[in-house]
Amino acid sequence: MDGDEPRQLDAGTLVGLLADDDRRSVVAALTLGATSLDEVVRRAGLSTDRAGKALARLVDGGLVVTGDGAALVVLGAAFGRAARSALARSRSTEHDDRPADVRRVFDAFVRDDRITSIPTARTKRLVLLDWLAQDFEVGRRYSERQVNAVLRRRHPDTASWRRYLVDEEFLERGGGEYWRAGGTVRVLP
Repeated sequence: MDGDEPRQLDAGTLVGLLADDDRRSVVAALTLGATSLDEVVRRAGLSTDRAGKALARLVDGGLVVTGDGAALVVLGAAFGRAARSALARSRSTEHDDRPADVRRVFDAFVRDDRITSIPTARTKRLVLLDWLAQDFEVGRRYSERQVNAVLRRRHPDTASWRRYLVDEEFLERGGGEYWRAGGTVRVLP
């Protein structure tokens, strides 16, 4: 490389660099083996002016560098570093005090305190159901609309989660009302 340490690119910067069709075409050409502007022009099917502008932006942004023998190189490792960094920032620390197996469920299915998908494995689903149950006050009665409002903060499929909560006895239902019947009760200091 140039001797300069490549800078760390965050996910937002990478997305911004790749938000343009010409820049994506240049990255594709370089990834497929082009090492010079002339080769990029030929492989990407862009004019020299358009390819040059896109390439200059990618170099200025730190995604493309000059490698050995002045060859242009895409810093492919930047994608993995940016993804890991974004994941670490979006991971909640709310569950760090839980056992490792429970934390793994949260790491796999929860981002920014929202459930990303419903686990098919019952054991994993039970971990999330217990967490959801904690959003309901012990001794309070909820209408279906109120239950949906509480669940919607965590996932859009309120009907599935409501049914799971009742089926697994975290919530009881009767007379058009729901109430908490199970799950962990966390004591606040």
